[in-house]
Amino acid sequence: MSLNPRLTAALCVALSLCALLAVPGNFPGLSGEARLTLVVFALATCAWIGTPIDDTYIALGAGLALTVTGVISSDTLFGTLGDSTVWLLICAFVLAAAVARTGLAGRAAAFLVGGARTVRQLTHLTTAALVVTAFAVPATSGRAALALPVFLALAKALADRRRLVVMLALLFPTVILLSAVATLIGAGAHLITVSVLWEAAGERVGFTEWLLLGLPLAVVSSHLAAEVVLLTTTRRADRAGPVHITAEEIQRHSDRPVTGPWTQAEKRCALLLATVVALWCSEPLHRVSPAMVALIGAVVAASPALGTVRLKDALKTVPWSLLLFMAATMAMGVALAESGAAQWLVGGLPSAVTPVVFLAVVIAVSTAAHLVLQSRSARSSVLVPLVVAAAVGAGVNPVAAALASTAAAGFCHTLPASAKPVTLFADIPGTPTYTPRDLLRLSAVLAPLTAALVLLFAVAVWPLLGVPVTR
Repeated sequence: MSLNPRLTAALCVALSLCALLAVPGNFPGLSGEARLTLVVFALATCAWIGTPIDDTYIALGAGLALTVTGVISSDTLFGTLGDSTVWLLICAFVLAAAVARTGLAGRAAAFLVGGARTVRQLTHLTTAALVVTAFAVPATSGRAALALPVFLALAKALADRRRLVVMLALLFPTVILLSAVATLIGAGAHLITVSVLWEAAGERVGFTEWLLLGLPLAVVSSHLAAEVVLLTTTRRADRAGPVHITAEEIQRHSDRPVTGPWTQAEKRCALLLATVVALWCSEPLHRVSPAMVALIGAVVAASPALGTVRLKDALKTVPWSLLLFMAATMAMGVALAESGAAQWLVGGLPSAVTPVVFLAVVIAVSTAAHLVLQSRSARSSVLVPLVVAAAVGAGVNPVAAALASTAAAGFCHTLPASAKPVTLFADIPGTPTYTPRDLLRLSAVLAPLTAALVLLFAVAVWPLLGVPVTR
């Protein structure tokens, strides 16, 4: 049986690195724990790249190997599951389940999209609606699943204008992926980044700080991407005709009312969600952690008297595999930092580069990383510890470098398998959608644009918001 070329290359690289690290005379400045960490890190990365094995299984195996060999303690490995960021994500999914049960998303879609009268208005109103969902539904795959019925309703209403349907099919996952940077709960990769920054650099980034830095970037990049999708997918004639999407057309694909008086459950859920988001945003005033706010909100959302979803039903929507992956990769990040492996890896990099050049290289590598590592969380697990260590050595603010890397890694549109939302919208039975060629054409334009935009924010905008380029 012949091996997959990608798997063969990954195995060759991993075994070569392990062989070099196993020779005591090589790399005299490297401790035994650092050698073991690098071996495990290399094997895990190559397994993520070249094998079909589940990412979580690989991460757990790596965490177990680091614990058994004594690089990290069992308390460190198991303690990551109790990290506040893990609890934040669990409770956010419970809140999202409560929102989904009430049908508020359908009402919001009917309200926003129903006001569109031109193709460009429809494109940007849809974009705005998708950006807002980053505050209600954690993780890009959950937002894609929530948005799919809305897309199907729009596709049905525009069935006689095929190019517009294809444009919308491409617009939904594109905006969902790029707008995730708006909030800390937008993607599991963000929580990994925050954890690495705290463990490796002692820098804490809370919900409010992330919102202040990420929301402007999410809004600008999403609407810029919307224009790119519109111009690369449709022709002038397609954009010329008027559009009119009625609430009745959206209602056909929703099992909850999208118009008319609000139910008591909808009012309670909307009030709860608004309160939770307001408390998250005002954390500096009341000093209650986002995880604690989310836990209070989750308890209320699942309570018998005030809630809209049963707790056991809400917990079924939590991606436990992702949480275990996050916990294991957090432990890997601790091992990289504490063993000295991360510092050694970046120690040979040239230190004469300017901060702008350093950030440009980080952003370029992070943007292209999805071609090798398809998991967004895996990309952050591999890149962010190295970026933070390199930033400290180069005199660059590790917060700016880590956020720039994480934001750039949000671009993953080149192939249908590059991200779950792209995969979901690439194959919808009975509905025209995009082809791999459409994705390549979009990526050729959008990749350099988004990379340049992230660099612009890191150099010119974030310093105005309290995150300078240099330390």
